[in-house]
Amino acid sequence: MMSRTETAFEQFDNYNKQDPHTFTWEGETYPQEYFLAVKLYEWVLQLAPDASEELLLASRSQHIGRWEIPRNTYPDGREAYLKWRKDLGLFHAETATAILQNLGYSDEQIARVRQIILKQKIKADAEVQTMENALCLVFLQYQYEEFYQKHDADKVINILRKSLLKMDSHGHQFALGLTYSDQGLHYIQEALKLITKA
Repeated sequence: MMSRTETAFEQFDNYNKQDPHTFTWEGETYPQEYFLAVKLYEWVLQLAPDASEELLLASRSQHIGRWEIPRNTYPDGREAYLKWRKDLGLFHAETATAILQNLGYSDEQIARVRQIILKQKIKADAEVQTMENALCLVFLQYQYEEFYQKHDADKVINILRKSLLKMDSHGHQFALGLTYSDQGLHYIQEALKLITKA
């Protein structure tokens, strides 16, 4: 019989398997948010082997149903982008909450999962920081190489700089241990130089 945690994972995964967008990795194709959620969970475990149940639940539902609120349903511009990100975060938290309530999780546990999903008190909350590290590592390992080829160098370096600033030294160690193309590594080194100068 599955534990309650495993049942929650299964329900999160089943939701994310509805994603119409696909992600191909090493010749296999997956529903995109399902693949990324599993990889986020795996990174959290690697960063924090003793992670709490709430952190693990948050990792598996961090971007649950993301495709349901597309970016193109909001206007262009930074203000609209930030509104979209905020609305997405609340949607993820509400979707995860409904599943966890149905499984009988306590209000305290659900509140904690929501805090992590919404990334409240980043830098001050160790588990929220672990989540941020893991999110950046998923991007760097699975999405970065394709991403940088579609954008100009300045934009890539600026996005990397922002991502690396969100991480802590523990996360940086893992980021620098990943395998990159020569060009991909060059951009990361340039972003690190900007951080060092700041």
